[in-house]
Parts: sequence; structure tokens; C-alpha cells
Amino acid sequence: MRGPIPPPKYGAAPPEDDGDPLRTTANALPSVGAGLRKKAAGIRPWLLLDSTGQTQVVEAGKHAIMRRTGLPARDLRILDPQLSYPSSILGRERAIVINLEHIKAIITAQEVLLLNSKDPSVNPFVEELQRRILRHHHIKSQHMNASPPRRYSGSITNNDEEGKTDGKQQPLENRDRPKLLPFEFVALEACLEAACSSLENEAKTLELEAHPALDKLTTKISTLNLERVRQIKSRLVAITGRVQKVRDELEHLLDDDEDMAEMYLTEKFEEQQLESSSVSSIPDQDGSDDEVNGQEMDDRAPGDLLLEGKEGSTSYDAGLHNSENAQEHLYVSTRALSKDSRGTRTSTTQSGIGKQLDVEELEMLLEAYFVRIDGTLNDLSTLREYVDDTEDYINIMLDDKQNHLLQMGVMLTTATLVVSAFVVVAGIFGMNISIELFDPTKSGMPEFLWTVGGSTAGTIILYVAAIAWCKHKRLLE
Repeated sequence: MRGPIPPPKYGAAPPEDDGDPLRTTANALPSVGAGLRKKAAGIRPWLLLDSTGQTQVVEAGKHAIMRRTGLPARDLRILDPQLSYPSSILGRERAIVINLEHIKAIITAQEVLLLNSKDPSVNPFVEELQRRILRHHHIKSQHMNASPPRRYSGSITNNDEEGKTDGKQQPLENRDRPKLLPFEFVALEACLEAACSSLENEAKTLELEAHPALDKLTTKISTLNLERVRQIKSRLVAITGRVQKVRDELEHLLDDDEDMAEMYLTEKFEEQQLESSSVSSIPDQDGSDDEVNGQEMDDRAPGDLLLEGKEGSTSYDAGLHNSENAQEHLYVSTRALSKDSRGTRTSTTQSGIGKQLDVEELEMLLEAYFVRIDGTLNDLSTLREYVDDTEDYINIMLDDKQNHLLQMGVMLTTATLVVSAFVVVAGIFGMNISIELFDPTKSGMPEFLWTVGGSTAGTIILYVAAIAWCKHKRLLE
């Protein structure tokens, strides 16, 4: 992997975007129109964390990142902060693309590239990632510098028993050593931890705000309380969708062993180095073997050849057995050379098959965070059910009040109908007709009181009868 290009001298033209144009911001010299050129070329600041835990801010364009990580342009488009893409985890040949909540990173076998490192919400993640990488580097150094296990120095003289004792001694010493994860899994675990923690904190904060607001709404239904619950429900729907997307992404990875096998970057990097070293050593080895065989044939005297011919007639079976072994060795060597001559396609296919059979380490890592994010989703589902129950309770309360209003309307309508009968009596007495009841000389106060009292009593009797009939028909409670 190539390092960053040294900064240009003062007054020199800036280097073009070829090779590996990663430049540190500390070495970048300001110039007129530099911001416009960077914006036009798509150059952005990236925070680079290497395998030793060292951090460095570099400036790189899209093509430089594509050449450095081997990613296509559509994968880099996922990390664009100006575009809105859902959470995703993509495993490629040389890198892992992480787009989880506020984390936008590219993980390779030896480094991590962060795009939005200036975001204040990303600073705790950067510190935690650096701490994990430093601890991983320290453990890896201990593994590399560890001395081999000491042999058993007892009184046993049998070689077989001593070998058995050594075989039992070595696992006991290695058992106390911590499990060393590949570099990309350490970075991936830090990303998953930060994303899950962020979603959990948002869910807990929303839950703390939701319960008092919902309880207050059940006590007093007002416009202010309804608006507050509406905002909480909108946030709940948004957070649930984000958590569901992360859960679906982890579930998709767990269901596909090929995608998990693509994420073993350190293993693929070591296999490529091993293949390149083995291919480069094959011609030298073949030439040295031919030279040694030629020298051996030249050093053999004619008398030795004749003696071998005489001995071959007396030991035919042994010679036949040796010739068969030689042919078998030649066949195995030919097969090995033919395998090496196939190229990287066959080796890549074989390594892919081996990875498909051994993804338990990554599977256990993803399962742990899948269970964690699934628990967060269950908490949000419980809160959603509580909101729905509160809404149902509010609707029941409103329906009950509406029923009371309807009953009051029925009672008032009945009273109005009954009183209208009394109005009829008043209207009759207001007519200008000649009857004895209207004659002041023949009628007095007793007749007036009996008329008014009788009308009022009749009105009350009609009202009570109407209400009793409504209750009998269960129109009123």
C-alpha cells in the first residue's frame, strides 16, 4: 500500500489526481481558488486510522479512494453526506463499506477511513475506535513477541511420553492468551457498537419523554397535549424505521455466508501475499532442481552406470517399485505446477470455498449485535403498543363524552317538545274570542290558577313519560 504523496514545493503546481493523491491537511498549502478546485474534483478530508492506532487527516478525491480501496463508484456514493441512503454494510474484495447512522467509514485490512470525522457526534466513536485499535495492536505485538512454550523438564526419558507431555503443556499456556480478532473485525465491532448505542440512547430518551406525555394526555385532553403526543409518535416511527433497517442488514449478512466470507480482508490479504511469494519462488526452485539433477548425472561414472544395470536385473521388483514411486512423485509435481499456472482465479475460488465453511467468528460477532438491536426494536414496539393503547383509551373517552352529549340532546329535545304543549295553551288564551272563561265578570283568580297549574302539571307528566319510554327502549342510560 502506497503512502501519501509528499507535498509540493511552494509555488509549484498541485499534483494531478493520479497514483495515490492522498495529502495531509497539515502539508497542504493554501492557494487562490484551491477550494473551488477541491470542490470540483470531489476532494474531501478523510480521517485515516492505521493498524497501529495512529490518526492522520488526509485529503483525497473519489478516484484516489477507489484506487486505494478497490471500491466502485456506487459504493462511495453511499457515503456521500449530501445524499440520503439507508444503513448498509457492504463487504467487497478489499474493503468493507459502513454506513450506519452517523458513521460513514471504509475499513480495509490495515486502515480505517472516516468521512465525517468533524461531526461532533463522531468524536466519541473515533476515540473508542482508536482505543480498540491500540489494544488490538498491543495484543498482536504480544502474540508476535511471545516466546515458545518451554518443554517439560522432568525425569521421563521416553521420547513418545515426552512428546505427549509437550502436547499437553502447550495448550495450557496458550489458553490464557486473549482471542485475537482480525483488524477489520475490530473496526467493524466498534462501528456496530457505536450505531447500536446511539439507537439505544435515542430509544431510551424517547421512552422517558413519551410516558409522562401519554399519562398527562389521559388525565387532560387538550390541544397542547395532543400536539406533544403527535410529535412523539412521529419520532417513534422514524427511529423504528432506522432500527429496523439496521436489523434487516445484520439479518441479511447472517443469512448469506458468501457475504460474510467477503469480509475476511486480513485472510485474503495474507493469501494474496502468500500466492505472490509462492509464484515468484517457483521458477527459481525449478531451475535449481534441474541444475542439481544435471550435476548429479554428470558426476556419475560409467562404471557406476554399468553396475546399476547389472544390479537392476537381479532386483527387478525393487526397481519396479522405485519407478512407480518416481512416476507418482512426477505426477504430483506436475499437478502442483499446473495448479500454480492456473492463476489467481482458481486460488481465489478455493479460498472462497474455505471461507464459506469457516465464518463462525464473524457470525458470532454479528449475532451478538443482532440480538442487541433486536432488543431495541422490541422496546420500541412495546412503546408503540403503549401509544396505540393510549390512543384507543382516548378514543373511548371521547366516544363516551359524545354519548353523554347525545343523551343530553335527546333530553333537551324532549323537554322542548313537551313545553310546546304549554305554549299552545298560552296561545289559546291569547286569542280574541268570546267565551265565559275570558269574561272578567264571570271568571276570577281561581279559574286562572287552575288553568296554569293544570297545564304545568300536564307538561311535567308528559316529560316524565317520554323519558321513561326512552329508558325502556334503552335510548338513554
